[in-house]
Amino acid sequence: MIDRVLLLLQERRYSELRNLLNDLHVADIADLFSEIEDRELMLRLFRLLPKESAAETFSYMDTDIQQKIIEAITDVELKIILDDMFLDDCVDLIEEMPANVVQRVMRNSSPENRKLINQYLQYPDDSAGSLMTNEYVCLKRGMSVAGALSVIRRDGVDKETIELCYVVSPDRKLQGEVSLRQLVLSDPDTPITDIMDDNVQFVHTHDDEEMIAQMFTHYDLLAMPVVDNENRLVGIITIDDAVDVIQEENTEDFELMAGMAPSEETYLKTPVFTLAKNRIVWLIVLMFSAMISGALLEHYEAAIASLPLLVSFIPMLMGTGGNGGSQASTIVIRGLALGEIDLSDVLTVWWKEARVSLLCGTALAAVNFLRIWIQYGEADVAAVVSLTLICTLFIAKSLGCLLPMAAKKLHMDPALMSAPLITTITDAGTILVFFSFSLTFLADRL
Repeated sequence: MIDRVLLLLQERRYSELRNLLNDLHVADIADLFSEIEDRELMLRLFRLLPKESAAETFSYMDTDIQQKIIEAITDVELKIILDDMFLDDCVDLIEEMPANVVQRVMRNSSPENRKLINQYLQYPDDSAGSLMTNEYVCLKRGMSVAGALSVIRRDGVDKETIELCYVVSPDRKLQGEVSLRQLVLSDPDTPITDIMDDNVQFVHTHDDEEMIAQMFTHYDLLAMPVVDNENRLVGIITIDDAVDVIQEENTEDFELMAGMAPSEETYLKTPVFTLAKNRIVWLIVLMFSAMISGALLEHYEAAIASLPLLVSFIPMLMGTGGNGGSQASTIVIRGLALGEIDLSDVLTVWWKEARVSLLCGTALAAVNFLRIWIQYGEADVAAVVSLTLICTLFIAKSLGCLLPMAAKKLHMDPALMSAPLITTITDAGTILVFFSFSLTFLADRL
């Protein structure tokens, strides 16, 4: 597709290119721009977009592409785009742009939009206020169904969604919501208060975006009203913004669970130095914490010298402990993120993981006992390794479930207590348990 678009641009076959663009979704058109390196061709393609879809296509573009287009187009063209964009997309644009581009965007925005943008930018990052938009249909209490449909026909063209409409009192306090489906299927003379749902899920302007995303998932919402401290309706959050939050939070958790600082940009657009900076701190922390395991091995050097066979089991024991802790932490972090696990469930979660560890540990211990006995003929060594396996899995799975919940209790991201950190702690515990058992049950040989 991109090759065909480039060919049509270079041969100036604009009529054919317009017909091609008309058959594509705006998100797919936005993807085309990321494949075009020549700024002149990019600008030429943008100017071929139909006026009614140019702003929507622009909102789907990557930030760097948006910046290139803003820097290339005229103020008149920029003003047309900004007037057609939804307010929340304008706010997102301004938050990502450098200062000189922001100044130009604000200069070409309408006075009303400038005022609203400045108001939205005052809300904390990652709050409902920073996500919401003012493009929604507002219905007055006391309207009939016919009156409500008239308002939707008059104002709905410029709104981000009309599937859900919100009913407010004269002082703009949220009273309820009514769907377009209900309005269309109801008698025109029916008061909207008779068909509206007055049990509305809503959030406040300073509520955290992660909690809001969980509410969208839990209640299967398409939109969420946002109210101020006096319960006056000030905006709505739509499902597309909630999906973006979910994706951002998941990406951040994956990076933290891998022992990296979260990155703001996509992988291919992140400089090598930034990637290294995001990883080096955690690598240093984990490296120094791993030195504890080295110090413990040094402490038990005499035992190792007396029975060198013990060394061959250390990688297996440490690896099994790390894997067990990783399994538990992944399940618990996911449960906390989805709201399936609460902090009040800590004992229930621990008791479940403890039983899982004993079952898994016993099975692994039996397999290893037979393997070591058959391979080396060392029943006493096999017993020590088997007991260590059971204890190691118990420690690892206990840490894997308790540390993320402790982080949540301390208002930290549970993903911080993920596989690398738990593995490092478990490794030290494994060595301590292994050699403690060895000195106890193999004392005559050490």
